[in-house]
Amino acid sequence: MSDRDLWENILQDPIWMLELYASGAFPMAPDKESDTVHWFQPDERCIIPLDSFNIPRSVKKLLKENIFTIKYDKDISGIISGCAGRKQTWISGKLIDAYKRIEKLGFLHSVEAYSGGALAGGLYGISIGKAFFGESMFSVKPGASKVALASLLDHLKKRGYVILDVQYMTEHLAMFGAKMISMEEYNGMIKEAIKEDGEMHWFG
Repeated sequence: MSDRDLWENILQDPIWMLELYASGAFPMAPDKESDTVHWFQPDERCIIPLDSFNIPRSVKKLLKENIFTIKYDKDISGIISGCAGRKQTWISGKLIDAYKRIEKLGFLHSVEAYSGGALAGGLYGISIGKAFFGESMFSVKPGASKVALASLLDHLKKRGYVILDVQYMTEHLAMFGAKMISMEEYNGMIKEAIKEDGEMHWFG
């Protein structure tokens, strides 16, 4: 079996993909039209600490004003489509199909921000045990994805999650207290997060 065939088989098998996530790897395609998906496991990883995250002042204002209505898992496909709707994106058609297979098993989740009944932005990711692997976010209306992230942080903290993995540092994530940690520390947190039974605790 060639390497290409191996990675193609992984994309077809949601259990195999979840095992790779649990080992600290994550997938990205070179672009939206690509048939190739690469898996990455960098030496450092970006997380938002669930015991010391920051909610920016501008986001607190949006939350107080109730500009957005937050819902969970009501339109996962809409969130992924919104995230993949950019000119340049790593979310290819093959990855979207793979996410749908993970969704059928109950491990893919979305946080949606609505304004006037319409989807204004949000984020999606994968939940395994008490680890959440954030994949991507988008906004149609300014602030929507930030409010969704703030809601996710509160949601995960209340449910005793151990880690929110956001992969790479961005200016947007730094506002929320994101930091880089070593893979050794990261793997220790993942081990702690999934040591119980490997099942979801999304609503538990």
